[in-house]
Amino acid sequence: MQATQKTHVRYLILLMLFLVTTINYADRATIAIAGSSLQKDLGIDAVTLGYIFSAFGWAYVAGQIPGGWLLDRFGSKNVYAFSIFTWSLFTLLQGFVGGLPVAWAVVTLFTLRFLVGFAEAPSFPGNARIVAAWFPTQERGTASAIFNSAQYFATALFAPIMGWIVFTFGWEHVFVVMGALGIVFSAVWMKTIYNPRQHPRIGQAELEHIEQNGGLVDMDQKRGGDGPKWGYIKQLLTSRMLLGVYLGQYCINAITYFFLTWFPVYLVQERGMTILKAGFIASLPAVCGFIGGVLGGVLSDWLLRRGNSLTFSRKLPIVCGLLLSTTMVFCNYVEAEWMVVGFMTLAFFGKGIGALGWAVVADTSPKQIAGLSGGLFNTFGNIASITTPIVIGYIISATGSFKWALVYVGANALVAVFSYLVIVGPIKRIELKEPPKCEPAPDAELARQ
Repeated sequence: MQATQKTHVRYLILLMLFLVTTINYADRATIAIAGSSLQKDLGIDAVTLGYIFSAFGWAYVAGQIPGGWLLDRFGSKNVYAFSIFTWSLFTLLQGFVGGLPVAWAVVTLFTLRFLVGFAEAPSFPGNARIVAAWFPTQERGTASAIFNSAQYFATALFAPIMGWIVFTFGWEHVFVVMGALGIVFSAVWMKTIYNPRQHPRIGQAELEHIEQNGGLVDMDQKRGGDGPKWGYIKQLLTSRMLLGVYLGQYCINAITYFFLTWFPVYLVQERGMTILKAGFIASLPAVCGFIGGVLGGVLSDWLLRRGNSLTFSRKLPIVCGLLLSTTMVFCNYVEAEWMVVGFMTLAFFGKGIGALGWAVVADTSPKQIAGLSGGLFNTFGNIASITTPIVIGYIISATGSFKWALVYVGANALVAVFSYLVIVGPIKRIELKEPPKCEPAPDAELARQ
């Protein structure tokens, strides 16, 4: 540790979180970019490809709580590094399924996608833990918004690159390239990430600034025992504040997964655009979502520095952003393409502003189980990755159009607003109660005497 030199190591840590989250979302998108060519080469139908797409979501949701427990038990640095390495290895291996018989290729691809989802499960709870450890409360909203906005940046940066790789070299190579990139990054992670108190480049002044202003600098300090107690989950699930946050995150993710799944189809089928044009148009909400995501965090922390309460500073951008995201419903009443694109882009911009759930998790998670708390939050939120595409599919099948689908997505935004305004209440850190210790039975006590 440097005693006198002024340092800003926490910004390097934030850069690492942004980069790893960008790689994370790029690896999720590999199958979508390669999907059309893969389907043609393997001779599989759309239903089979749909099952392959779904493998990631089921495993990702199932792995959240175990992933959070591992983070609390073994620390963010090591668990996250292992997560990066394994999901990248499973991504790379997908590039070799083309040489297998079709039946084996499908089963292998499904299995590898499932394993990618399970391996990525600790990533966002890990991000939240690291932000809680490295950033003071008044900087936490911006830090959380920056790493969360990497999901939009990944689409804008890597989708064209991966598309070029598939077009030039074949679909197999996109998995190999992205997998190799992640494996290399896992080594960089191990050289760069430390707990604040153990980082070799941090100055004493920066450490004191973090610690004295709400940073949990000793979060990964070695503790005895077998890790966080599972009984703590009951305390989290009985917190009205957290239940409101979980419901809000589910609804926010419903908006996200509309854009990730059905939005290009909407542009082609409902608006008559070509797939090439739809692909270009679909990137515009991602760019605006990135801008909105960063802006929401900056605005929230600015409000906090101006002396506003934590509750007001977090809720105002969330509520205003989500109300803005309901503007997608206006697409049902306009015909001009530029107006459709404008309302959709405005909606995703608003969703970016309102996506401060991870900042709230960092603000409220108990120190003992920050990873488990983040995992539980992400479990509820990512159920939307399973339900949203299915519900919208049923709506379109029943009505023959997207009109009620847009109403459904807009309604999710309103439910999230209600959740934060009515259910959540004041935002504050959860104080856990230690589970009661079991007293020895009288006979056992007499036997020892």
